[in-house]
Amino acid sequence: MDWSRSKTIFIFVFLILDVFLFSLYLNRHIEAQQVKVSGGNTIEARLKEDRITYNLLPTIETAPYISAKVMDFNKENLQLKNYQQITIENNNKLIVTLKEPVKLRNVKEKSSFNEFVKNNVYNGSSYTIWKIDEEERKAIFFQNFDDKTIYYNVNGIVTIYWNEDLEVTKYEQTMLRDFEKFEEEENLLPPQQIIQILYARDLIKPNSHIAEIKLGYSTLVQLTQTQVFVPTWKVRIIPADGEEEELFVNAVDGKMIDVQSDLTVDVDETDELEQLKEIEEE
Repeated sequence: MDWSRSKTIFIFVFLILDVFLFSLYLNRHIEAQQVKVSGGNTIEARLKEDRITYNLLPTIETAPYISAKVMDFNKENLQLKNYQQITIENNNKLIVTLKEPVKLRNVKEKSSFNEFVKNNVYNGSSYTIWKIDEEERKAIFFQNFDDKTIYYNVNGIVTIYWNEDLEVTKYEQTMLRDFEKFEEEENLLPPQQIIQILYARDLIKPNSHIAEIKLGYSTLVQLTQTQVFVPTWKVRIIPADGEEEELFVNAVDGKMIDVQSDLTVDVDETDELEQLKEIEEE
């Protein structure tokens, strides 16, 4: 075998491969910077034509995957005040009925609910208010990590309930513990590209305003006791009809995420272990 000729062939093949990989990178970079749509207009031009506006966008370029464990509550270790009854379901859901109802200052203000949770709920400062339902007389809080919200994870939620006199009478709590960051930081798709993805999928209608794009985390792998979370862009959109909606996009690969399914997830631990193994190998 002619080694010199073989070496030349190998070099040629690797050059072709390098050119191919570079072209993939270049195409993605160009798409991220200036997506072309029908008529040859850039995405910015099309957004302007459709009267779609947005506020100042965040500039977070990298973030790690994170993991956490599900908190098992123990009555003996809990230091709670003003409780009449404590019930623990499935070891990880705390249900507390208050001995003396706590008056809310104003159900129209988030600060009133934040104050209650901070002062009355175990580790309450690690939760942030998500939704106030005045009709059902309840407010939902999601757990935070590193100043970022964990979206719709059934194991990191506080729900408080109040009566007709605007007094909190009961709350329910689940909690994540022992958060850890994966060693490698992931490159995130920029908010501009997230807007392009949603617009291309016809999820942003004409005359809409993108009120907020915020980085948080959503569930990627949900085992019985271990959770893995992926960086996620939350996009809050106010369409022309005023019916506000929130969309969630995987900040690493751009896939849409159905975050609310995590509240009723039926865990198949075998499949999820395989998925966790793949993530760790990457």
